[in-house]
Amino acid sequence: MDKTQILKLAQEHQEAGRFELAEALYQQVLAAEPDHVDALHGAGIAAFQSGRRHEGLHLLRRAVAKNPQRADCHYHLGLMLKLSGQAKEAVGAFEQALAVQPDYPEAWNDLGIALALDGRPADAVAAFERAVSLRPDFLDALGNLSHTLQRLGRWEQAVDAQRRWIALRPHDAESQFHLGNMLHEAGHLEAAIEAFGQAIALKPDFADACYNLGNTLKAKGDLAGAAQAYLRALECQPNLHEAHNNLGNVLLDQGLLDQAMARFRQALLLQPDYLVAHNNLGNALKDAAEIDQALACFDRVLEIDPNYAEVHSNRVYACCFHPDHDSRDILHQTLQWSARHAQPLVGQIRPHQNDPSPQRRLRVGYLTADLRAHPVGRFLLPLLAHHDRQQVEVWAYSGVQIADEVTAQLRANCDVWRDIRRCSMPQIAEQIRQDRIDILVDLSLHMAQNYLLVFARKPAPVQVTYLGYCSTSGMETMDYRLTDPYLDPPGSDLSCYRERSVHLPRTYWCYQPLTTLAVCGLPAGKSGGITFGCFNNYCKVSPPAWEAWTRILAAVPNSRLVLFSPVGEHRQKALGRVAAAGVDPRRVIFLNGVPLPQYYQRYQEIDIALDPFPYCGGTTSCDALWMGVPLVTLCGSSALGRGGVSILSNTGLPQLIGQNVDQYVAIAAALAADLPRLAELRRTLRQRMAQSPLMDQPAFARDIEAAYRQMWRTWCGGVAPHLAGAGS
Repeated sequence: MDKTQILKLAQEHQEAGRFELAEALYQQVLAAEPDHVDALHGAGIAAFQSGRRHEGLHLLRRAVAKNPQRADCHYHLGLMLKLSGQAKEAVGAFEQALAVQPDYPEAWNDLGIALALDGRPADAVAAFERAVSLRPDFLDALGNLSHTLQRLGRWEQAVDAQRRWIALRPHDAESQFHLGNMLHEAGHLEAAIEAFGQAIALKPDFADACYNLGNTLKAKGDLAGAAQAYLRALECQPNLHEAHNNLGNVLLDQGLLDQAMARFRQALLLQPDYLVAHNNLGNALKDAAEIDQALACFDRVLEIDPNYAEVHSNRVYACCFHPDHDSRDILHQTLQWSARHAQPLVGQIRPHQNDPSPQRRLRVGYLTADLRAHPVGRFLLPLLAHHDRQQVEVWAYSGVQIADEVTAQLRANCDVWRDIRRCSMPQIAEQIRQDRIDILVDLSLHMAQNYLLVFARKPAPVQVTYLGYCSTSGMETMDYRLTDPYLDPPGSDLSCYRERSVHLPRTYWCYQPLTTLAVCGLPAGKSGGITFGCFNNYCKVSPPAWEAWTRILAAVPNSRLVLFSPVGEHRQKALGRVAAAGVDPRRVIFLNGVPLPQYYQRYQEIDIALDPFPYCGGTTSCDALWMGVPLVTLCGSSALGRGGVSILSNTGLPQLIGQNVDQYVAIAAALAADLPRLAELRRTLRQRMAQSPLMDQPAFARDIEAAYRQMWRTWCGGVAPHLAGAGS
């Protein structure tokens, strides 16, 4: 055979995967002609494919040196360098190939891959786009382009590239699945649902597509549809533990606690160290007021991963509902959280460049995931609506997943609204710093979806916590907490808060009702018996509260108690407790959660509201009074236990505050026995509320602004706020 025939046969062996035979033939040519470029090129590739990478690279470099105008030699050298993990050198080889042959789509595509590996994704996108422009049907380049755009968070462009890929392969289920994922991340939920549906139509047993369809339907608020999608995923793949877990979350949102917990436990049977499921089971147990069991779940997670900040926050918050955890213990819990999760971020704090003029207009940022029909969103509405825009520029950093009418109202009262749903904690902190926020307000503390790790990075010179619940963050970087004269009265132990306490002069809350429903007549006048009610989240209903309520029912014949509660075994447990106290359990009525209009209507069936303890109500207490329902509360030992004290004191009803459990029971029983007094309260409570500090919205906004101004002056004066044990 002549040289040409040998090279042709070598290439055939190489294409068939017979690399050693191919290399032997190339070496035969090189023995006669050591600098033969085709033989060097082929032998280098064959040696590399046989696993002798160093030798292969050496031969390819010789080929390039002998003929620098061979684009294919540069290209294959680049491929080998890329596969050897030498991304930077590979970039150079591909660029040499393209200098020789600019219209080389494969070289552009592999240049993009090498650039991405070298940490230059933006440059990689340009390379992939060039490859696609040269060959519009280049599937690999389109896929790489889409993936890299996705990595950069350029979702709209990623979706466009993926759609172009699908146009070339319309019957590929995987590509529809990837499109659905991108559309979900881009916030196009309806389009994502359609894409997942297409993937499932093409591949009916596509468990991952069913699962992600469920995730998208849940994000859209379609809980029933999400449940069906998760069930279909489990039909396809019964051991998909993530689907059991997420179905549990849907059931939890639907108020079906036992079913939710069964799914979380099934997920844990399949994956015993599935931390997310342990956490979700803990949250479900908390919602069932099984606080000790909830804490055990959170502790299990933290044993496995002590750095799981979200779960550690859940543990801190759950302790607030437990009657055995007082303010001093809560402080201890938050200090542990801070030491583990916040203190390591201190090195990221940088000096602030804000203009230290004490009287200038302040830029105030409100940060939370609860800018919606949530207690936080509802109480924030009147403040934002009445901020003095000459004194305050209002910025919102919103993590709201599903916006509603309250979200729209809040947004309308902001100067700047930033959607931070898809941002990391460092990204949010950097954005706040770039926005030059003067005072950053936390509205969550350790509640779910909090942003305390943003505050740990101190992006604003002044940081204050307010409204989520009146306690402590435990963090050095949280400068202040807002309170009022009733939540933390004179003589209170303020050393149980890490922040400096600033007392608003009258009230912690400012109320704006979300109903025009009229107050009806006294329900007892029609039913012949008193109806007590507690419409708080059931996690606030502690064993000591149940004991007090059974005493009230025993003291008031023909009375009944109505509560909102998710469906679950905890209801039967509570009824057993009532029966054991000698009270007919049929006198206790549990209601499922209802939308806001029906929730207000339920107050028309209640004569007296009973505040739970040790964690009292806030929103529900104001709602009850607005609907003409008097509230009986117990004065607790902490700010969390004095919410009712603040609300009733501000409405001029201190006589409805019990200083101990015996007084609490006696006040409720005496009020129930005095129908004329009840009727008069029902007739006058709404007007009393409207004329109280609780609804003096302009004055409340001025009080908040005065507090902000004093905080700002302190910072401008270079006086660090006291971090513990200081009053205002």
